[in-house]
Amino acid sequence: MALFRVTDWDDAYANGTNIPQGDNWPDAWVSPAAGFRQRWAKKKLDIAYGKRPRELFDTFHPSGAVKGLFIFVHGGYWVRLDKSYWSHLAAGAVANGWAVAMPSYPLCPEVRVRDIAVCIAGAVTEAARSVKGPIRLAGHSAGGQIVTRLVSENTPMRRTVLKRIDRVMSISGLHDLRPLLQTKMNKEIRLDDEECAAESPALLRPAFEGSLTCWVGANERSEFVRQNALLANIWRGLGVATDAVAEPDRHHFDVIDGLADPKSPLCRALFG
Repeated sequence: MALFRVTDWDDAYANGTNIPQGDNWPDAWVSPAAGFRQRWAKKKLDIAYGKRPRELFDTFHPSGAVKGLFIFVHGGYWVRLDKSYWSHLAAGAVANGWAVAMPSYPLCPEVRVRDIAVCIAGAVTEAARSVKGPIRLAGHSAGGQIVTRLVSENTPMRRTVLKRIDRVMSISGLHDLRPLLQTKMNKEIRLDDEECAAESPALLRPAFEGSLTCWVGANERSEFVRQNALLANIWRGLGVATDAVAEPDRHHFDVIDGLADPKSPLCRALFG
């Protein structure tokens, strides 16, 4: 049996430098996101859900009847990016009849990781006021940690809203934060042992009755593939209906492209 030990934690969680032409992102998302915002008629932009400047979300509504609310939470290791990069990813949801909300949130080191979960709980609550029906959450990378944290024990989510969440998808999510303590980027994130224990969904019990899908690109860093399987495995043992998917020929940046295609396997898993 071959043994494997991670010796370079910065490389283990470095995406751009380990993807061919990885420096194309995040700029590659800017134009399609702006184009979608420009052409989509049924939208509201920069809706405030809190008092901080970044506590804003955009909404996109389908042309017909609304089946429920889909919320996408972006990644960026809790220290970068905002809602403007991802608008085009609403296309798959609205084509399937779902209203979409995409929030920004305050970033580390201005706030802590635990504060971001509280902020997004507020965004979900505010967005849910104007849309009836079930709520489905998806988050990418750090966003995967955020959405699964919202359905974990000691959630900052209101109970009435939590009961409406019937499906969660963590895409390339970070579910055990402890390895990040050994990375240089933690100087900005400022995780410590206590916060890792309190904010790692893999170390917490689930607090909702819906299903969980953990989705990752098969070509991603091995740590992301491991983290993907980890949460699905643990929460299945705690009674949640879970699935772990490694999508072939996808890496950390293009694994979310399926959200823009209403017939993609990813959208079928979310809205089928």
